[in-house]
Amino acid sequence: MKLGIVGLPNVGKSTMFNSITKAGAECANYPFCTIEPNVGVVPVPDERLEELAKMYNPQKTTHAVVEFVDIAGLVKGASKGEGLGNKFLSHIRETDAIVEVVRCFEDPNVVHVDGSVDPIRDIETINLELIFADIETVNKRLDKARKNLKADKKYQVEIDLLEKIKENLENGISARAIDYNEEEKELVKEMFLLTTKPILYIANVNENQIENMENEPLVLKVKEYASKEKAEVIPLCVKIEEELSGLGDDDKKEMLEALGLDESGLDKVIRRSYDLLGLMSFLTAGEPEVRAWTIKKGTKAPEAAGKIHSDIERGFIKAEVVSFNDLMDAGSMVQAREKGLVRSEGKDYIMQDGDIVLFKFNV
Repeated sequence: MKLGIVGLPNVGKSTMFNSITKAGAECANYPFCTIEPNVGVVPVPDERLEELAKMYNPQKTTHAVVEFVDIAGLVKGASKGEGLGNKFLSHIRETDAIVEVVRCFEDPNVVHVDGSVDPIRDIETINLELIFADIETVNKRLDKARKNLKADKKYQVEIDLLEKIKENLENGISARAIDYNEEEKELVKEMFLLTTKPILYIANVNENQIENMENEPLVLKVKEYASKEKAEVIPLCVKIEEELSGLGDDDKKEMLEALGLDESGLDKVIRRSYDLLGLMSFLTAGEPEVRAWTIKKGTKAPEAAGKIHSDIERGFIKAEVVSFNDLMDAGSMVQAREKGLVRSEGKDYIMQDGDIVLFKFNV
């Protein structure tokens, strides 16, 4: 699962990408890797793993991971192939969600590509290019559906949906902001429109704005815009995050306390990005390894078992499950069993975030 980091020039996009990947390399045992110069795989911060590691003292602790891509810059006209437009759009198509960095600070020493700071204009510059590309996709599908309608009346449902989407797109409304019924939701998934991809806005502020960054006027403007798009906004100072990413754990903690922050903004971005992709973690724990395994929300137990090994899914018998909180309250797995907190679940069990699981199987 892959997230694309986008933004106009000089908004802090590449600095944030570099900070995320650097922080990820240093804060976990997962072997950091750069697949290409602009792709990084980073661990998802998860305090539950640290608590389990204290309990089991494992040889290895493995976090879930998420993949970020620093996507080439965008200019107006990208949908028509201007600048690196075609490359930009093809990279966006390959991602599962979008993280858009927008500038919410004034600084005469940092030139803005459009001459002034206006985060809503910046957002619309990028979103309009994605909308233009989607209009082209919708028009092609409409032509095809209308031709097929002559042979099969079922295409009328698709035509009605495409016309609804087209009308909204032409009014500057992203496809993700449209309300759909259940049948339409399934059809929209098959269209692979760029503006249906989940999006997270990063409001980049400067050091002087940190204390009140949630209520900064430009940040509030971004939040208002995002609410219409069913999107979330995380304000942070990319410059500070870059400094934090280069520190060891103790120095990082000290700096966060001095800034009055509970955690780094990047940790929040990584966790929220994981959630944005519709992902969650179940956990396995023992002396060899404490590990978080990535699954889609709504995954049933046998499919989750298959993440560990296909044989476990094929020979699935049952899953012994205890929630993380119940295990912590009990103090050990033995005590959790004695208190009846360990459940035996079958093939229809839908996994919950933070489930600690032992799969029973026979092949």
